[in-house]
Amino acid sequence: MRVIFDTDIGSDVDDALALAVLLGSPEVELIGCTTVYGDTLLRARLAKRLAGLAGRSPAVVPGAVRTLADRPVWWAGHEGALFTDLDSERVDDGDAAAYLVDEVTRAPGQVDVVAVGPLTNIANAVTASPSFARDVRHLWIMGGRFDGPEPEHNLKSDPEAAAIVFGSGAPITVTGLEITTTVRMDAADVAAIAAAGALGEALKAEVEQWWRSRNAEWNCPHDPIAVLTMLVPELFAFGPEGQVIIGADGSSTFEEATGRTRVTTSARTEPVAREIVRRIVNAAA
Repeated sequence: MRVIFDTDIGSDVDDALALAVLLGSPEVELIGCTTVYGDTLLRARLAKRLAGLAGRSPAVVPGAVRTLADRPVWWAGHEGALFTDLDSERVDDGDAAAYLVDEVTRAPGQVDVVAVGPLTNIANAVTASPSFARDVRHLWIMGGRFDGPEPEHNLKSDPEAAAIVFGSGAPITVTGLEITTTVRMDAADVAAIAAAGALGEALKAEVEQWWRSRNAEWNCPHDPIAVLTMLVPELFAFGPEGQVIIGADGSSTFEEATGRTRVTTSARTEPVAREIVRRIVNAAA
C-alpha cells in the first residue's frame, strides 16, 4: 500500500503514534508526510525526526499554516519541545497540496491518503486539481462525531475545508470520536513501546508530555485507530456509503444517500489496542 500521511503532529500525541503504526506496517510504503495547521515547518521537522529514529526518511512537506477561513489555530505549546535541535532537520521544499496532487495523479488509484488533522491540505488539493478526488485510491480520515451534535477538533478547526473534502466525491472512510474514545492506552502499553529502541523511547516521552498536559495517565489513540481501518479492516464494522454533511460549527452528520463516504460504526477494542502497540513496537525495534 502506497500511503501519504497528512498530520498535525506535535500537539495530541496520537499523530506521532499513528506515524509509528505506519512505519511498523510492512505492507505500507510510506511515500510521504504532509503537515497542516499552525507551525507546519516545526511539525514537519518533528515528523522527519521521528521517522529517522525508525531508520526511515520519507518525503516530508510542510503544508497550510492557516485554515481556509483563517480561524484561530489551537496550539498546545509543547509541540517539538522534547527536541532541542529540530532546526537541524531538513524537510522537503514545496507546497503540501501540490505534493498531494502530484503523487496521487501520477499513479491513479494507487495512493491512499490518511488524514488525521484539520482537512485544509486535502481541501486545497481537491480545489487545485479536479483529478485528485477521482485518482486517490481512498481517503482515511480521523474526524467528526456521529453519535451527537458535538463537533470534533479536526473538523471544527476548519469546517470549510471539511465540507470541500466530504463533498468532493472521493472514496472516504471516516472514523469519529464515538469509536476512537472506546480505546485507551495506559502505562503498560507505553512501557512496551519504550522498550523497543530509540523511537520507542521518544514516543514514551511524547506520550508522557501529553499526559502531563491533560493531568491524566492514559490517552485515546484516535489517529492510530483511523490508520488501522485501512490496514486491518476486519477489526471494524462500517456503515453503508452515503454523504457526510458538515455544519458551520464543524459538526458532522451522515446521510445514507448517493455518495462514496462510509462511517466506521464499531471497533473490536482489545484487538485494536494490541495491534497498535504491536505495530509501534515493530517500527521502534
